[in-house]
Amino acid sequence: MATATRLQQSLLPFALPDIGEEEIAEVVDSLRSGWITTGPKTARFERAFAQFLGPGIEAIAVNSATAGLHLAVEAIGIGPGDEVITTPHTFTATAEIIRYMGANPVFVDIDPATFCIDPDLVERAISRRTKAIIAVHYAGLAARIDKIHVFAAQHKLRVIEDAAHSLPTTLKGRLVGTLASDATVFSFYATKTLATGEGGMLVTRNPEIARRARVMRLHGIDRDAFDRYTSNKPGWRYDVVAPGFKYNMTDIAAALGIQQLLKLLKFQARRQQLAEQYNREFAHLPLSLPPEPLPGDTHAWHLYVIQLRREAKIGRDEFIRRMYERGIGCSVHYIPLHLHKYWRETYGLKVKDFPHSTEVSRRIVSLPIYSRMTLDDQERVISAVKDILS
Repeated sequence: MATATRLQQSLLPFALPDIGEEEIAEVVDSLRSGWITTGPKTARFERAFAQFLGPGIEAIAVNSATAGLHLAVEAIGIGPGDEVITTPHTFTATAEIIRYMGANPVFVDIDPATFCIDPDLVERAISRRTKAIIAVHYAGLAARIDKIHVFAAQHKLRVIEDAAHSLPTTLKGRLVGTLASDATVFSFYATKTLATGEGGMLVTRNPEIARRARVMRLHGIDRDAFDRYTSNKPGWRYDVVAPGFKYNMTDIAAALGIQQLLKLLKFQARRQQLAEQYNREFAHLPLSLPPEPLPGDTHAWHLYVIQLRREAKIGRDEFIRRMYERGIGCSVHYIPLHLHKYWRETYGLKVKDFPHSTEVSRRIVSLPIYSRMTLDDQERVISAVKDILS
């Protein structure tokens, strides 16, 4: 028991949010203001986020990326019997929001060079029932959305980007969130590159999608609470125009987001430094380094994912166990959806249909990477990895 206690006390976590005095002060200001639900800070965060991405972008703050994805598929009209193409190499939320609408996900494998959805397989999966594509940017690396847009336009399909990992990622010099998709959704979960604890942001250039998402995020009411209680019109008068959801972001979360956004590029630069140091130290070990972005593009480095090669002579699970024994927290992104009971049995998914995702999932490990990580922290990880694989 004593040994376990010492291990837990000295455990280097897989991820930690980078919260400073600025975030704390902004949250305290919200608490003192009396606005702790959706209010002026949420509106301010939305404006700042849209300005960060650039002209023509509308930003709708929500309480999770899952909520944002649900609002996106609802706003583009996905319904019962429709098909939406996506990848099994993702968190379950990407696919479950399709089921919320009574539609069916159609899964295609990843490109083993990027761990992102394979555009060629997406094109082959299009049927007369296909209405949309949800592409997932993996670990902070951009999926080849540019290729997907070409045949999506040819078949009149809608495109949504699951960018939970990808702030501030670029593709061919453009920030994810500014590309030609119908909507893009970011996550602000505690481990993400911008953290509000729980939260997310739906961004779009389409004013109809933005309008619908704003109404549906709060019970289908035509006026949010901030508008109702600060306008000249009586606050108790409002109209329910659709059966909506409870997806609004609080001002407490938005307060964190306001200050985190100001530090985002500094956070990314630090993650980049950590990733480059890992790359240098691990270059001669029996593992594959994470996929790199296109020349000149930015990787958000939300995750640093190594892949153990066969010559490592140690399984992934054993590697993680030995890392934990050395006080190093690791994770796996992901156990693909075709290996989970619900998705496997509901859609008859077979391992042989997703060879790349299956193989990758057996060998990948996400190592600690976060902007608060010190040189000593990283050296602990490097030493442990070398010791186990040498």
